[in-house]
Amino acid sequence: MSTAKDLFVIAMEPGARQPVGQGDLSLALAGAELIDLLAARTVILDGDRIVPGGTGGADTDPLLAEAASALTRTTPYERVEDWLWRRGRDLATAYLTTLEAEGRLLRTRGGRSPFGPDRVEPADTPDRRRALDRRERGEPVLAVLASAVGLDDTGPGAADGPGPDPEDEEVGTVLAAVGDAVMELEAVRQRRSIEKAAFANIWRA
Repeated sequence: MSTAKDLFVIAMEPGARQPVGQGDLSLALAGAELIDLLAARTVILDGDRIVPGGTGGADTDPLLAEAASALTRTTPYERVEDWLWRRGRDLATAYLTTLEAEGRLLRTRGGRSPFGPDRVEPADTPDRRRALDRRERGEPVLAVLASAVGLDDTGPGAADGPGPDPEDEEVGTVLAAVGDAVMELEAVRQRRSIEKAAFANIWRA
């Protein structure tokens, strides 16, 4: 599976410490897609601009192929931050729908889910075990993305297996942008919460 699908599976694990916010996860998924596109050399970065390259291996995954087709192909190319917000819109829902259709997610009654009243859990598949193995080994890119959405109970460690190099400058640029975007989203939430509380106080006064 792709890094984005691995991240989504981890976020849906029953043992997650807390439900992951759909907006946070969508931003991280968009970042994970971009990292996989970089690994396939479907894109390169010119500073913080996403420059389309060859087709690479993106077409082997439908959602990655969709991401590749959504790239801005005219100058000035899109900035990483702008890509996260544009591509990330409702992206968690798209992954939920796709993985459920593929039989990689199971929906059961009861419990709590960030996407509805039913519990959504990963099916016991080789892909799920691979995703969990990447996390248990502390594969750095996956660890940073998981940390960005509040799933960092294992923390980064030495990565011996496959995966994008977190020390790569391009990958580092994407990871930093994901962290900034998630913090910006949280700041918006807090501001709206304060404004809502202030408005409520006006009516109670």
